[in-house]
Amino acid sequence: MAVRRGSAPKLGDVLLVTGSEGFLADRAVRSAIAAVKKDFAEVETTELDASTLDVGVFAELTGPSLFAAERVLVMRALENLPAEMAPRLIEYAGGPAEDILLVLVHSGGQKGKGVLDKLRKASVTEVVATAPKAWELPQFVTGEIRLHGGSADERAATALVDAVGHDLRALAGACAQLVSDSGGQAVTAELIGQYFGGRAEVTSFAVADAAIAGRTEPALEQLRWALDCGVAPVLVTSAMAGGLRGLAKFSSAPGGMREADLAREVGVPPWKLKSLRQQSRGWTPGGLATAIKAVAQADADVKGASGDAGYALERMVITVSRAHGRR
Repeated sequence: MAVRRGSAPKLGDVLLVTGSEGFLADRAVRSAIAAVKKDFAEVETTELDASTLDVGVFAELTGPSLFAAERVLVMRALENLPAEMAPRLIEYAGGPAEDILLVLVHSGGQKGKGVLDKLRKASVTEVVATAPKAWELPQFVTGEIRLHGGSADERAATALVDAVGHDLRALAGACAQLVSDSGGQAVTAELIGQYFGGRAEVTSFAVADAAIAGRTEPALEQLRWALDCGVAPVLVTSAMAGGLRGLAKFSSAPGGMREADLAREVGVPPWKLKSLRQQSRGWTPGGLATAIKAVAQADADVKGASGDAGYALERMVITVSRAHGRR
């Protein structure tokens, strides 16, 4: 999720946006620009890649402007900032121009970490754009729906995640559309079914759930349908791996834990524990090991180790479903 540290950005500030979740990072940038434009409608906005920055360009962008008194400068890919520019940028952050909001976007990772550390010491405002975990996605959905003035319960939010998948842009777009078309009513699982009913049955999660339940033929049918509908093979292996990891964590968790503690231990929302209990009844440590190995092989195959991704996925589904109940 996007987490802000410090006050809202304004002219005279340096805003640092860090993290690998591009949708949330872009939203933070848009929000910053909108905040300035709320008070200064004619604000001039300039965007550039940090790799193109040199002394002359930086001086021109941060110096007095002949055409606009108020400006927003967005510098993306800060991790690619030329080494010779780092001292100048850090010096500027210590005393920014009063008529400029400088937005620095770093896509995450260790590259350029030294510059980040020095900027933070200069007390810049920071927004951290971190992708939510899979079990947090229903919470993201309910937040998006509230953002647009609507409401939805956990069942509806989960249904939307199952139908649309984990891409935040797609989920946010779906939330906006559903609220717009709901006529002021709560967004329900039934409404989501009307919009995405054809997609919900072909998601990678449906394939994984059927295979993990030991239902070979339904799992293969779901897989073929999913591939025909354009579901990427890597999403199928990812869903299968996630399902098996959750099952392994659940099976190895200490007994007697409270529901909330168990959910945190496994890394799933509390509502998911019921299905994990049902799934775990047919699995043994040996069967899980066999299934996890099959998924790892299939993942390598669909990423290039094999020329036939469909065959690799079918073999994975058969192996996983038959490992159910194996000792």
